[in-house]
Amino acid sequence: MKHISSANIACGYHAGDHNVMMETIQIPKKHHVNIGAHPGLPDILGFGRREMNVSPREIYNLTLYQVGALSAFAEVEGVKLVHVKPHGALYNMAAKSRLIADAIAQAVADYDSSLILFGLSGSELIQAGKEKGLITGQEVFEDRTYQPDGTLTSRKDPNSMIQDMKIAAQRIIRMIREGKVTTTDGTDIAITADTVCVHGDEPAALDFIIELRHVLTKENIHVRKNWSR
Repeated sequence: MKHISSANIACGYHAGDHNVMMETIQIPKKHHVNIGAHPGLPDILGFGRREMNVSPREIYNLTLYQVGALSAFAEVEGVKLVHVKPHGALYNMAAKSRLIADAIAQAVADYDSSLILFGLSGSELIQAGKEKGLITGQEVFEDRTYQPDGTLTSRKDPNSMIQDMKIAAQRIIRMIREGKVTTTDGTDIAITADTVCVHGDEPAALDFIIELRHVLTKENIHVRKNWSR
C-alpha cells in the first residue's frame, strides 16, 4: 500500500464481504492512500470478469448499492471515498456501451458528485462522467495490452498481459510523455493518462509498482493524490 496513491476496494459483489471490506479499508487509511469503491457484477465465482446481461437500471442499482456499502465503512473509519472505478467485465462493458456508462455515472453523481469516476482512457464511461459533471480520471494500464480501438485485450488472449515490468514501465512513460501507446497489431493510438492501474491479484504486482515508481522518479514525473476539475 505504501507504494501506491489510490486503492480500489471490492464491495462484496465480485470479491470481499463485510469483514474483508472493513479490514481492507484500514490498510490504505494507515498509509494515507486514497480509497475508491470498486463495484462489480454479482459474480464471485468468476471474479467479476464474465459479462452478464444486466439492464441499465440494474447497473445503476448495483453501483449505488456497492458504493454506499463501502462508504459506510469508510465513514466509520473516519476516512472518505475519493473515487469510484468499476471492476472487470462491468468496467469493460461501460467502456463500450453508453447505456451502461450512463447508468454508472448517474449512480455516482446521484450518490456524491464530488467523487472522481475512473474509466478506461477515451471510453464511453469517461464521456458519460463528464456529461454528468463528474471529475473523471482517464485510466491506463501498466500490465495490459491494447487493441487498435483503444480497448484492453481480452484476458482469453495469451497476449493480454505484459510480463516484463521494465517494458511495462516504459510504456507508461510514453503514454504520459507522448500520449501514445503501441497496440497488439503494432500501430500507435492516442491515449490520455491521468491514473495508472496495476492489478493487485497478479503475482508480480508489487514488483511492477516498485519499478514504475522508480522510473517515474527517474523521469521527474510526480505522482499526486489531489484532483481538481
